[in-house]
Amino acid sequence: MMKTNKRKIFSIIFIILVVLFFYLPVLSLIVFSFNKGESLTRWTGFSFRWYLRLTESQVIIDAVQVTIIVAVIATVISTIIGTLAAIAFARYKRRVRNTILTLNNIPIVNPEIVTAIGMLLLFKMFIDPGMTAMLLAHISFCVPYVFLTVYPKVRSLDPSLTEAAMDLGATPFKALRHAIFPQIKGAVLAGAAIAFTMSFDDFVISYFTGGSANNISVYLYKLPRGANPSINALSTLIIVVITIIVSINFIKTNKQYKKEALE
Repeated sequence: MMKTNKRKIFSIIFIILVVLFFYLPVLSLIVFSFNKGESLTRWTGFSFRWYLRLTESQVIIDAVQVTIIVAVIATVISTIIGTLAAIAFARYKRRVRNTILTLNNIPIVNPEIVTAIGMLLLFKMFIDPGMTAMLLAHISFCVPYVFLTVYPKVRSLDPSLTEAAMDLGATPFKALRHAIFPQIKGAVLAGAAIAFTMSFDDFVISYFTGGSANNISVYLYKLPRGANPSINALSTLIIVVITIIVSINFIKTNKQYKKEALE
């Protein structure tokens, strides 16, 4: 009994240390984003000074706009493409499905720098680096993540449901909307959240394909190194946005799974 208690205490301490290791730097960044002074190590008082400074910089505002526009559009398009692809490929024979899954995994495990250079060379033959090229690149690398998230859920569905809906007079679109989508909605939302996070956070591909269009990651990279509390404020806002998106997706997914379990 004593040994079991000691193991539990050790496990709790270990988990706390791991959580502190991962989140203490983030917590420090958030705290000092409200620091009145410019120091990143010494607290001088509470202030929203650096958040107000963000609204005064047109360069930062432009970077935020580019980031949000690209992330939202890339998320919507990649979610549609990835979901429809998962539904279509689920009907293929096993050998074909395995080949498609292998090909889909290549962009995910491929080093991002290699993907970025490849996209730069490809897009440069048709369009100059810029916001359009960045958007196409983001859609391209987000689709495999959506596909990989939605596909297992589609495979678990009863294929006779679609056939039954169409036998009752439903068009393919209505069968997709009323018979398939309600059952895979949780997976689609999870795939969309992953796509948005990947796009919002991307640096390497955006740096190579964006040209003069800088998102937040590229803007931060191009800043002079040193103490800049405005970046703490910007980073805190990014953390808040990502946390809200992940939390909403988690709540919706949990509700969906509980509903399916009750049924």
